Amino acid sequence: MTENILLLIIAFILGSIPFGIIVAKIKGVDLKKVGSGNIGATNVLRSLGKWPAALTLFGDILKGTIAVSVGKFFGVGSVYEGLIGLSAILGHNFSVFLGFRGGKGVATSLGVLLIYTPRVALLTLIMWIIIVILTRYSSLGAIVSFGILPVNVALFDPHYQEKLFITILITVLILIRHEDNIRRLIKGTERKIGQRE
Repeated sequence: MTENILLLIIAFILGSIPFGIIVAKIKGVDLKKVGSGNIGATNVLRSLGKWPAALTLFGDILKGTIAVSVGKFFGVGSVYEGLIGLSAILGHNFSVFLGFRGGKGVATSLGVLLIYTPRVALLTLIMWIIIVILTRYSSLGAIVSFGILPVNVALFDPHYQEKLFITILITVLILIRHEDNIRRLIKGTERKIGQRE
């Protein structure tokens, strides 16, 4: 039990690493003061360009994959693997390095899913890409692809009984963090990818 608690804490700290802030600072930019103010790859793309955004995306995904991989290495089982992944996502959303503020957790959630339920992770990514290509709304891609995540887990993961609850929590977190985006999408004021103002 002590080992599992320690892994949860490590995952939270790992998830707290704000790659977007770090990448932007290297470029001499305070990411919280430009674009949407969000620390994720979409705002980095809008504010700094493709390569800084790609680096941010890779770093945020990696946080999730490393966290769950460590849990798998220690053989904690599916439930604790999911909790460790969830802890990394919460770390990203409420970073200890940013006064318990942070991003929306999309990339880190995808990183968690890549190890936790790879087939569903691939499906989620494909759905996100298709929606973004069709609409140019990154937020809508995240809301839809993660919104039906539990359904996809139930349909396509043979061990869904052990993973369904965790994926429901991931979906709830994603939707809560996108509350403002949902409002803007309804009003028609949400910014598209590449749109600066």
